[in-house]
Amino acid sequence: MAALGRRVSGWYHLMPLTWARISRQTPQKKMMASLLHKLTTASTRRGLEEVPCVGPKKCVQDPECRTHLPRCLSEKQSAPVDRGSWEREEVITSLLDMGFSEVHVNELLTMQPGTHPQQLLDIVSELILLGVNPEPVCVALKKSPQLLRLPVLQMKRRSSYLRKLGLGEGKLRRVLHCCPEILTMRQRDIANTVRVLRDKCLFTVQQVTEILHRCPYVLREHPSELEYKFQYAYFRMGVKHADVVRTDFLQYSITKTRQRHTFLERLGRYQTPDKKGQTQVANPLLRDILRVSEAEFLARTACSSAEEFEVFKKLLAREEEEESENHMPGDKSTSEDEEDEDGEGEGEADL
Repeated sequence: MAALGRRVSGWYHLMPLTWARISRQTPQKKMMASLLHKLTTASTRRGLEEVPCVGPKKCVQDPECRTHLPRCLSEKQSAPVDRGSWEREEVITSLLDMGFSEVHVNELLTMQPGTHPQQLLDIVSELILLGVNPEPVCVALKKSPQLLRLPVLQMKRRSSYLRKLGLGEGKLRRVLHCCPEILTMRQRDIANTVRVLRDKCLFTVQQVTEILHRCPYVLREHPSELEYKFQYAYFRMGVKHADVVRTDFLQYSITKTRQRHTFLERLGRYQTPDKKGQTQVANPLLRDILRVSEAEFLARTACSSAEEFEVFKKLLAREEEEESENHMPGDKSTSEDEEDEDGEGEGEADL
């Protein structure tokens, strides 16, 4: 009994310490209970991952604990997305939506290394808005990959100018196939060609559009040479404006045209129409003169041999050379001096 009394007495002395420890742990137990309640509720609603971490205030304020917070937050954040890859995927999706095949998309992306994907998309979009189909776009960019480096603003202005010329709505396809530099050449050069066709050759606005569509090679010619080619067709051959447009006359070189026309003329198989448009012989069609090969031209139109035509071309070249020598600037000044001398002689005779 004495031993039991001492044990009870020891428990009695330990009671204040025990209750003190219990009282100190009570707030933590309450907090744990609250946390368990939140976790239980979250697990039934959203899942454990979405519940924010709850910890003692002392832990948050502790410098050692604060140093771990950025690392914890950075681990919770998702990995950063590569912006370049994201833009590339967006451009690929847009190109596929425009009607480009996967092969065409790969060709476009590797056509001009270093081109930003958005720059590529902007240039291609402008061409699509002009009425050019995906395949012709790829063909034009293959011929002139430098188009992908054009400033977008310049491309928009050029597109607007081409629309004013009537080269939208699909008509630009042939132009880009034959002359893709229409998008890079100076607008002043294009305007000069258009001005010659309208003011010097007197084509209508619709006819100019048709010429640019059917014969885009005229954009590469000097305006004076283009004017001379039209004058040769109109005055020497008697070809009217509508026939010049319909037969694509301006796309053929003046050398080829002059050789075949003069050869037929000297054979008596072609005659320049008079003011009424009449001739004494039936002139062959322009397509039988210019659109056919040289062998077919000689066999069906000229009814002559290749040897005769070769001799004629040499003689014609010699004649043209002599004519050019007779029209040298020195000869012109000499003739002017002779005229001045004649004038002085007449003046002395009058005196």
